[in-house]
Amino acid sequence: MFFAPVVRTRAASPSFRSFDRSFERFVNDAFFTGTTTPGFKVEQDDKAWTVTLDLPGVAREDLSINIEGAIVRIETKAEAKRQFKAAYELPQDIDTEASGAKLENGVLALTLTKKVPVSNARTIEIK
Repeated sequence: MFFAPVVRTRAASPSFRSFDRSFERFVNDAFFTGTTTPGFKVEQDDKAWTVTLDLPGVAREDLSINIEGAIVRIETKAEAKRQFKAAYELPQDIDTEASGAKLENGVLALTLTKKVPVSNARTIEIK
C-alpha cells in the first residue's frame, strides 16, 4: 500500500475552509448549545456589558453579587427558598464603582462598566 499526503493549494483551500467552518458550526450547535445557562444573555457596547439573567422566585434580600477583577459571582444565601450559584468571567476587568444591578419581576439585569486600562508607557529623553 502506498501513502501520499495531499497538499492543499491556495486555489482549493477556501472551499475546504468553508466546509470546515460549516462542520464546526454543526458540531457546536448539535452538542454544545445545551450547556449554556437558559435565560442568560450578555450584550456589549463600547463602555459596558449588560447581563440579563432569569431568576424567578428569588428575593433581592437573598441575592449576593460579588465582582473581583473580570469575574462576576452571583449566588443566593443558604436560607433562600430557591438556590442559585454561578460565576461568569468577562474578557476585561469591571469597574465596580460605576456598575449596577436591578432585580425586577424575576429578571436580574446587571450593567457592568468596563474598566479603562491605564497605560504605563513613559517617554524617555534621548541623550
